[in-house]
Amino acid sequence: MWNMIIPMLIIVASNSIYNICTKSTPSGVNTFASLAVTYFVAMVSAIVMYRVTSSGGTFVTELSKLNWTSYVLGISIVGLESGFLYAYRAGWQINSTQLVASIAVTCVLIIVGFLFYRETLTARQIVGMIVCVAGLILVSVK
Repeated sequence: MWNMIIPMLIIVASNSIYNICTKSTPSGVNTFASLAVTYFVAMVSAIVMYRVTSSGGTFVTELSKLNWTSYVLGISIVGLESGFLYAYRAGWQINSTQLVASIAVTCVLIIVGFLFYRETLTARQIVGMIVCVAGLILVSVK
């Protein structure tokens, strides 16, 4: 049971801290200068965690196992981070930005899962997506 709960607790804590930090980033700083520092700290943290969790082998060996996904993930993270920074700077509230984004992403991923990963798409999921879209409208329209 804990192997299911602990990762979700990490996600919720990290995502909460992420949104608080993103909302609190000074509006006068260049978005990409801020992200460069963020990713430098993330890189150092990841390398330290690699060292702590590695059971042998070298970092170069691990790098040789990578495919296109790590590179595209890096680009998508820059889009994600800059999108949230721009959203908060445009006036989105911290109490709804993540909610709207998460619901929209979930709806997109339900369709992606069905089209590309042969996951089941049930009538209940379709109704749920409709309810989510209605919720998005209620939450985001002022």
